[in-house]
Amino acid sequence: MRFRSAIVFLIIGVQLQVYSQSYSIQEGVKRIVFIGNSITYAGTYVSYVDAYFSLINPEKKYKILNLGLPSETASGLSELGHANGAFPRPVLEERLESLLTKTKPDLVLACYGMNDGIYLPFDEHRFEQFKKGINALRDEVKKRGVQIIHLTPPVYDGPSDNSYAEVLEVYSDWLVSKRNTSQWKVIDIHRPMKKELQIQRLLDPNFSFTKDGIHPNKAGHFLMAKEILLFLGAKEINLVKDMKSLLSKYPNGPQIAAYIKKRQQIIKDAWLTYVGHKRPRMNPGFALPEAQRLAKELSVQIENLLEASK
Repeated sequence: MRFRSAIVFLIIGVQLQVYSQSYSIQEGVKRIVFIGNSITYAGTYVSYVDAYFSLINPEKKYKILNLGLPSETASGLSELGHANGAFPRPVLEERLESLLTKTKPDLVLACYGMNDGIYLPFDEHRFEQFKKGINALRDEVKKRGVQIIHLTPPVYDGPSDNSYAEVLEVYSDWLVSKRNTSQWKVIDIHRPMKKELQIQRLLDPNFSFTKDGIHPNKAGHFLMAKEILLFLGAKEINLVKDMKSLLSKYPNGPQIAAYIKKRQQIIKDAWLTYVGHKRPRMNPGFALPEAQRLAKELSVQIENLLEASK
């Protein structure tokens, strides 16, 4: 056990040195838009980021919008029989112009890759389509004068004989390489998640972030949010292990986070419908004006709790 503990601390030390980077959100940034697939749409890591900024920097009044869309790819690819043949994967390109025009973001965080290799072994053509899609996304955002931060895909933790985990490593490596070759802002969540899996499986061989190999649980979403916040300069959460521990440090923290989660759930479906997309079987949510009204009511309750905690 001592040997295992020593390895754990060694891995943690290396991880903190390799993955810690910093980026300051520019003055004037108000609306931050997250885009991605079902992992983003699930919204847990987005709500965690929203909760952190609401607790730490309430004066900033960031409006954080979740525009993730389940099944979506940046590559434009779809496997045969997707959704049992009901519909092909939606493509980011189909809604990107409307999304940017209607949401008017000051900052975009984009998390793609998990679906883009369509769960098949590595193929150069599919890789090129992924790169083409990410470059097109970046060009469209940048030409509007908006900053974009890319996120590497989370880990794939499916069957041990499935090579898809290696595909996502290649995709992540390419995104990370763009930091130096093209000065892209890239948050690597893939390797920290992989390292955490290695650490936890030294203690529990059955540990996993997912039930299906794809969609992270709350622990996985917290690690995603943590890497995002570390990148954005929140060094004080370096040793925080979960969201409960983080929220416990602040008066009314858990209640504020619950309201923020509810606000996120209300607003995301309304914005998705307003922006438009081609994916069936989505909850249309409230009409946007009604969703905004409900979100404003929740914001007032959040502000009251923040004021009471001073």
